[in-house]
Order: sequence, then C-alpha cells, then structure tokens
Amino acid sequence: MKKTVATILVALLGAAGSAAAQSPADFPNKPMTYIIPFNAGGESDISARFQQSEWENVTGQQVVIQYQPGAGGAQAWSQLNSLPGDGYTIMGINMPHTVLQPLAGSVGYATEDLTPVHYFHYTPDAIFVRAESQFNTLGELIEYAKANPGLVTFAGSGSNSSNNLAAIRFNSQADVVTTYVPFSGTGPSITAVLGGSTMAGFNYATSGISQGDALRMLAVAAEERLPAFPDVPTFKELGYDIVGGAYRGVAVPASTPEDLRQSISDIVSKINSQPDFVKKMEDGGFVLTDIGYDKMDDFVAKRVEEYTEGAKALGIIQ
Repeated sequence: MKKTVATILVALLGAAGSAAAQSPADFPNKPMTYIIPFNAGGESDISARFQQSEWENVTGQQVVIQYQPGAGGAQAWSQLNSLPGDGYTIMGINMPHTVLQPLAGSVGYATEDLTPVHYFHYTPDAIFVRAESQFNTLGELIEYAKANPGLVTFAGSGSNSSNNLAAIRFNSQADVVTTYVPFSGTGPSITAVLGGSTMAGFNYATSGISQGDALRMLAVAAEERLPAFPDVPTFKELGYDIVGGAYRGVAVPASTPEDLRQSISDIVSKINSQPDFVKKMEDGGFVLTDIGYDKMDDFVAKRVEEYTEGAKALGIIQ
C-alpha cells in the first residue's frame, strides 16, 4: 500500500514538474525554433528576421530561424503537426496559400489542420509598371485596357496566389479584360515587368522598396497610403474596393496547449509594438496587423469565405 501511494505521489510530482516546465509564467526558458516554409530572402524571411532581432528583448531567449522550402510552403505545413507541441517550435504561416492550396488539390494538409496563433502583417497587392511605361496613373492603364481587351498583361507571383486573386478582382471592378501571367515567385515576376515581358505587374508593395525608381506603383491594396509610399494612392481612393494581400503569421503544432498558444501570440504582439520593428516593417512596405489567438477563429473563417469565393473565380472549384 505504501509503495502504491509513493508511486502515485512520484507520478503526481512528475506531472506537476512537467506542467511547471510548460507554464506560461516561465515560458520560454530556452531558445525557440522558427521554421520558415520558403527559401531565404522572401517576404516571410525578411519579416521573421525583423522579429528575430526583437525576440530576445521581449522574451529573454533567442529564436533560431530554419528554412524548409518546398511546394509553395505545403511541404512544411503538411509536417507541422508531427512536430513537438511544447511551444518551442513555431512555423511561419501564410494566407491565402493555406486556403487555396488544399482547395486546388491534395497537398498533405487541410486548412483546418493548421493552428495559427497570430497574424502580424500583410504585404498588400499593388500594380507596378516600369519607369519607362506609358502609364503614369491607374486611370491611364484602365483606359488602355478598355480600348484593348486582353492586351494589358500582368506578371504575378504564381497561379492561385494573392496577386492572382487581386487581378481577378481588378478585372471585375474596373470592368476590363486583362491577362494574368503567373511566374514562380515575386522575383521572376518583377524581372518580367522590368524587362518588358509584361506591360505591368500585380505584385506585393514590398517590391517597390527593392527596385526603387526602376518601377512605378500605380495603386496599392491597403486601407491607407503606406508610409513608405506616401504619394501612391490606394485602390479605395480611386473607387475600387480592393484591400489585402499575403497575410503572414505564426502557427504551432495542433498538440500545443491552449495556454502556450496564447503565450506565443502575446510574444508576437509585443514584438509588433516595438518601435524599431514597426519602423523596419513600415519602411519595407509591410502593413502591420495584430490578429491574436483570441481573434483567430473569426479572422480565419472570414478569410476562408473570401478565398473560397476567389477560388471559384479562379476556376479552382465550381
């Protein structure tokens, strides 16, 4: 009997110790791993690197960034739930990718399998032309498109992407017919615009930073003008209800306890308020958001509804 009681006590103490190790009160107490499901150098990597420089200031611990590219992010997302759910491994997550990919076919995961805990920014879609373009305003491009159906070509970062969805919305709202040309990422699509392979590009606003005066941005899909581009009008200013882009955040394995999910969301939220981080992001053309774990269900549900409608327009689903 005594042995049984002792065994039970040991078990209980062990469980208590384990719970204490996972307690948000002392989380994190060791370095964390941040997996980016793309190659280095893209918007997901840049924004994570900006976070990394603030991570230790906020948590007292470092975060180590690792890359697991493949299948447009699907390779990493399909393996997320096989990782330990102890809070020390997190992964970058993107929309509309994680909605459109499963709708388009089998990618090893379903949207509802993933557990995002915070979306901290988006890169708004924008229309670019090269500096030598005949189009100085969005109005001029639209006028040409109306007179020449199908001749305006937009380079974009892949099929079934945010750029692709934005081009579909633009055609509908401006009542024009343009041709979207998908490329294998932002870099190649910008190269196409710069080289004149396409007349314009539906790209992310961040491309305007890296290319400088070589590109002219005609309109941006943000609620307000971007600090980095104060002279560029929003689509809304010009009469078109086009707001959005690629949303990026942080996800955890499904086995991660609720309290640790909230703790990680709180960390990301605190980093979002650091002045140096805010400046780096805004100077880079990113738009900060603060969609925490407590708001996640509603946010994802609305995006799924929006992107499902977009998938029908793209012909992914009927």
